Amino acid sequence: MVAAALGAALTFGAPAALAGTAPVGPSGSAVAVAPKAPKASSPASSQSATWVAGTRAYLVITTPGDSSAVRSAVTANGGTVFSYFDQIGVIVAHSSSASFATAMRGVSGVQQVGATRTSDVPADAYNPALPANPAQASTPAGEPARADMTQIKADQAWAVNPGSASVKVGILDTGVDDQHQDLAPNFNAADSVSCAYGKPDTRTGAWRDVDTHGTHVAGTIAAAKNGKGVVGVAPGVKISAVRVAEPGNSFFFAENTICGFVWAGDHGFKVTNNSYYTDPWQFNCPDNIDQAAIIEGVKRAQEYAEGKGSLQIAAAGNENYDLAHKTTDTASPNDSTPVTRTITNACLDIPTELPGVVTVAANGTGTTKASFSNFGQGVIDVAAPGQDVYSTLPGGKYGTKSGTSMATPHVVGVAALIASANPGITPAQIRDKLATQANDIACPADGRCTGTTANNSFFGEGQVDALKAVGATPPAGKYFENTADFAIADNSTVESPITVTGVTGNAPATLKVGVNIVHTYIGDLKVDLIAPDGTVYTVHNRAGGSADNINQTYTVDASSEVANGTWKLRVNDNAGGDTGKIDSWNLTF
Repeated sequence: MVAAALGAALTFGAPAALAGTAPVGPSGSAVAVAPKAPKASSPASSQSATWVAGTRAYLVITTPGDSSAVRSAVTANGGTVFSYFDQIGVIVAHSSSASFATAMRGVSGVQQVGATRTSDVPADAYNPALPANPAQASTPAGEPARADMTQIKADQAWAVNPGSASVKVGILDTGVDDQHQDLAPNFNAADSVSCAYGKPDTRTGAWRDVDTHGTHVAGTIAAAKNGKGVVGVAPGVKISAVRVAEPGNSFFFAENTICGFVWAGDHGFKVTNNSYYTDPWQFNCPDNIDQAAIIEGVKRAQEYAEGKGSLQIAAAGNENYDLAHKTTDTASPNDSTPVTRTITNACLDIPTELPGVVTVAANGTGTTKASFSNFGQGVIDVAAPGQDVYSTLPGGKYGTKSGTSMATPHVVGVAALIASANPGITPAQIRDKLATQANDIACPADGRCTGTTANNSFFGEGQVDALKAVGATPPAGKYFENTADFAIADNSTVESPITVTGVTGNAPATLKVGVNIVHTYIGDLKVDLIAPDGTVYTVHNRAGGSADNINQTYTVDASSEVANGTWKLRVNDNAGGDTGKIDSWNLTF
């Protein structure tokens, strides 16, 4: 987002428009995989000429529908059609002719023409190399509680609704490592693609990460609840990678974003994550003939996706910049030599400032404003944790990143939970629910924060709340959970502990005991809650016959028990032939 070089102010990394940290990408060579046959419905069927120095990319905007006449004019005026999206009337053209844009602006039916870069189209565009498929490191058992998930109550939401597998989330980013063991269970390869250079590339693995950014974002949204590594906000939904970034520099040019949004609409993504701004312009100004075409092209693509039922959520950026009072842009164009220019609020940071897109600011510790987060009255919609977020990295690894890039997937996860709890919900309705479920954050003692506690320039409507998103209200008492796996062998007993602290007096008469046991014959099982003093409360006693799994919340009168201490869930398997595990369990006081 507004970070010129991913936040030159933050010195986080390379000069791409990522809205979060960008460490060195994964090592390894590209894996040669036989390409799939192109889909008949692909809007990008024409072949491009051999690359020559000086080749530039252009958006040619026309009326949606049959663009064959305008495409013929592209060829007649010294260009080639690289791809086209007749659904929205956008053609991606390449040309090395300095007069190409001017000539095309005089063609009947052409509404706008704009260069999307100030640098040459890479030769890789015509024969893209597949990204590396990194070797996978092993992941130790255990999913420790993380501050970001606790902050937005995702850890409590999981027990109510972890998300539906029918909800598809698109990650428009640097790609995703689909082999990562925390992402593979929820990865949807059938709807994944590379849109680098502005043309769908459906070859197996084309969607993989050319950096680390997209894989990190993916984990925050939907890392599996599998007892390893981390858990995403919505660990039950499906994620697809739409690689919008180009290799080597992680640039997100307009044609790439357009391709990504059209793909999102055509492939049923309920929500998309957009943690970037559209290169090479930090802000696109409508009084610039090239940037006006970029605005129009990306706007049409976003409107198309939303019309197909897809909500776009985007990062606000990392320059600590007031998006409601724009004055200068010192970072553009970032694909050649940036210059300082005077701008106004008519200049847009896209896609985050496009109509219909949810704009996300980053919280620091708790409900503070992250020092780097952009802000702006009437621009910021909601906020989420974005400081030192721990998530997945390519090759089975994990790491910490900061940025509005890291805040945005928290909001995307919450939106996916809203969609899971409300089948058939529209993008506009999700937007409304994101606003109403957010918890208000008052302005700090900072004169730049304007507005009310209910809606202000730092936090918008407030910090998102995953528990409210799934239709639940926060429990009256404290909540404790153990998500570690404990294997249940035949004819054996296993115990999973939870240490309770900070609760005054005795446990309630309505102690809630949430139990998630994976087992293929629950009639074998006796399940007991054991109080700190050793008192046994049986919650399940060999009922259910051959049914699979126990996923239930029990109410126990534990009012005679001191709350603080170590409670245990004890599971006794009383027969042979079927095994399983305690997947997780929780106590709400």
